This record gives sequence, structure tokens and C-alpha cells, in this order.
Amino acid sequence: MRNTDPESGNLTAPSSFAASWPPVVQPGYPAHRRIVEAFGTEVLLENGNIDRKVLGDLIFNQPDRRHLLNTITHPEIRKEMMKETFKYFLRGYRYVILDIPLLFETKKLLKYMKHTVVVYCDRDTQLARLMRRNHLNREDAEARIKAQLPLKDKARMAHHVLDNSGEWSVTKRQVILLHAELERSLEYLPLRLGVLTGLAGIAGLLYLLARYLLPSP
Repeated sequence: MRNTDPESGNLTAPSSFAASWPPVVQPGYPAHRRIVEAFGTEVLLENGNIDRKVLGDLIFNQPDRRHLLNTITHPEIRKEMMKETFKYFLRGYRYVILDIPLLFETKKLLKYMKHTVVVYCDRDTQLARLMRRNHLNREDAEARIKAQLPLKDKARMAHHVLDNSGEWSVTKRQVILLHAELERSLEYLPLRLGVLTGLAGIAGLLYLLARYLLPSP
């Protein structure tokens, strides 16, 4: 649902909606093993987790290696997304937030999104925040920003834009208003009714098969 650019300072916005996403690149996940095989043990921290800064430095100026990382992580992330989305769907939630870094770049998941949200800030603010957060010089920070579509282009493609250029209190109010809008929406009803009808049909079919196949007492 939501496209994310960490350098726009928008990590606070999704946290106002929901908890963090499943850690598909942590030890024990298939993607973790494949990342180590592809990039070596130098991308690991002492505790075995992926050192995101080291890995980021390796890929941002090398499109081929960035593509390799995406081919490793994206399928695993999509599986986790679908699993978690279905879980919350069954629990009755009206909407689920998917925090997708390259949503507009890859376009592979856009067709599944009912709403898309971009958290936006001007480029100077974006650059300053990235340099401060990741302790990068200007050249490295600009290289990371150029690796993705410009935020202004993403903002034009999104259904909703949250302006995070100023004070957090202003951004928070936008988040609250968007949440209220999505909570009022009934767009989820046709899909939910369709799924429930399908499940009821399957349950009825299984019952009839059981009656037919099992001997009567």
C-alpha cells in the first residue's frame, strides 16, 4: 500500500499505523543464507545479522549487485507480505499497510494495491536527513537517492501523499486523517464477502463429501 523512502524521514509515518515488518533477512530465513553466499561474510554483524550499511554501500553504486540482492529478497518479502496480509484479513482488519521500498520502480505489486501512499519531503530535506541518519557524505547520499525514482515522480503516481517536510505534528495530523478515511471506506466489503462465500461453499462441499463417503452409523 505504501511506498517508502527511508531518506525522506518517513519511517515514523508507518509506525503510527502499525508494527514493523517481518525480518525476512534475519538468520534462519532462506534470504539470509543466500545473501551471505552472494556477498560474503563481510556483510554480517557479529551477531549474525545483516549489516545493512555495509550491504548498502556494496550495492548502491553497482546496479548488477543491487539487482542480485533484489532477486534474493523480493520473493521472500512477497511471501511474507501475502501471509501477513491474509492473516489480518481473516482477523477483520479493514486495511493492511505494506511498506514497499521499490513499489513504483518495479511495478510488480501495484496491481494488488487498492491505495498507494507516498511520504514526501523536498529534495534538500531528503538529502540532509539521509546524510544525518546514515552518517554519509553528500556524494554517497546523492548516489543512494538517485538509485530510486525521485520522490516528486512517486508523489504524482500515488493515491495519497503525506508531506513530511516540516514538523512531525503536521505529518501526524495527515496520518490521522488518512487513517480515518480508510476506516470509513467500505471498499473491503466485496472482497471479504466473496472470500467468506467461497469458504462457506468449500465447507459445504466437504460436509457433503464426508456424508457420502463415510458409512452411516
